[in-house]
Amino acid sequence: MFRIPGVIGKDLCDTHLGSTRRDILRVGGAGIMGLTLNNVLRGQAMANTSPNAGRAGWGKAKHVLMIYLQGGPSHLDLWDPKENVPDKVRSAFKTIPTKVPGKHFTEILPQLARVNDKFTMINSMSYTPNGLFNHTAAIYQIMTGYTTDKVSPSGQLEPPNAKDFPNFGSNIIRLKPPQEPMLPFVQLPRPLQESNVVGKGGGAGFLGKAFDPYTLFPDGDDLDMGKMDRIKIDDLQLRPDLFSVRLERRAKLRDAINDQMPAIEAATKDLSLDSYYSQALNLISSGRARDAFALDREPDKLRDRYGRNTFGQSCLLARRLLEAGTRVVEVIWPKVANSDNHSWDHHVGLTDRMKNKSGPMLDQGLSALFDDLDASGLLDETLVVALGEFGRSPEKGVSTSGNGNSADGRDHWPYCYTAVIGGAGIKRGYVHGKSDKTGSAPTEDAVHPMELLATIYHSVGIDPETVVYNHLNQPRELVKAKPVTKLFA
Repeated sequence: MFRIPGVIGKDLCDTHLGSTRRDILRVGGAGIMGLTLNNVLRGQAMANTSPNAGRAGWGKAKHVLMIYLQGGPSHLDLWDPKENVPDKVRSAFKTIPTKVPGKHFTEILPQLARVNDKFTMINSMSYTPNGLFNHTAAIYQIMTGYTTDKVSPSGQLEPPNAKDFPNFGSNIIRLKPPQEPMLPFVQLPRPLQESNVVGKGGGAGFLGKAFDPYTLFPDGDDLDMGKMDRIKIDDLQLRPDLFSVRLERRAKLRDAINDQMPAIEAATKDLSLDSYYSQALNLISSGRARDAFALDREPDKLRDRYGRNTFGQSCLLARRLLEAGTRVVEVIWPKVANSDNHSWDHHVGLTDRMKNKSGPMLDQGLSALFDDLDASGLLDETLVVALGEFGRSPEKGVSTSGNGNSADGRDHWPYCYTAVIGGAGIKRGYVHGKSDKTGSAPTEDAVHPMELLATIYHSVGIDPETVVYNHLNQPRELVKAKPVTKLFA
């Protein structure tokens, strides 16, 4: 029988309590009540002994930053405009030259056009929908590497549950634990969402909550552009009068567990678990995580460069988190996928919304991010990926997903769209793949979202086909796809 002897919790409000359930969870994490230790170690060993080791790009990325443009931005009106096409296909925006000879963007992206020599454009993202015309199912695919098996007639999914496949960030921090006392995985400034389905594909799923991201979702409406100035991180600090007493009690609790679990202690004697435990305590005690969230320490000029809005300041905060040692950051576009105004779901009013709302925010924030990461040298060790769950229909005003569309709107289009990828050895100023004359389908080098996800794992030094075990202890690959190594220099 497993016993936890403890002393009276005199520093608690309920002084009759000894070691609390929360204490046990914090000390044990996934090791006691989640994944078995042998499966964790087996997964780490498999991830690091890959036939891909030594191939271009392997293990170049110490960090991953996903800029997730939920809602599905129109490739034809941003990165891949077409000339000499019918009016119902042609973008309302003029085209402009970019830093890369022969490559044009639309006038919506003047600042990104000046820095696109720092990253690769993939103009051939593509997949056959198989029920993935709705936002949430498509988001789940790119975030987990798997398609969901439950889609309602309305296109919505069931809410997140413990049987879900893990977000790629959760897999990464499990197989490549960070070495610094820093939050390993952070999502901001809002959850993945379509209608009332919130967070699907965003958590650790069957890996257990120990591998969930730290979520920074400030209070305020999606259109509240000042919400990043009201960040609250109360859970990253302890009251000074309780600090030492609680940590001492938790340390004693850990010792009690070790004393009564000699088999695990022997199995892990060479794994420096005391060091990992100390790092976990240092996350709170060092203040490193709290300091990373202090946006007001950045010069006003730099904050202005990113844009004084939720997306721009989220990109700046992401850079601070990466700098402090966070392994994975996901910046999620600060508007619900299927909504209006600044959303990328442009079924109606595309021209005005892209020109005056979503477009300028993306252009300013993402261009500043690439400039800033490159100037600091952080881009060399950070893989940056920016994309949505699909593109938009080449022809305006038609329905491809059952939605109504105005003459100035485009519907969902998974058959061809664009992604941006840069840093960590990715080619600079490169255009991968081509779309046809109307942006309807790739004509060469098509890239499936799962292949892009496999490329992310490869960049971190994890074999994409590493086996993990789900809630039924069944083996599953991280993703059933090969990395696109052509993207790497």
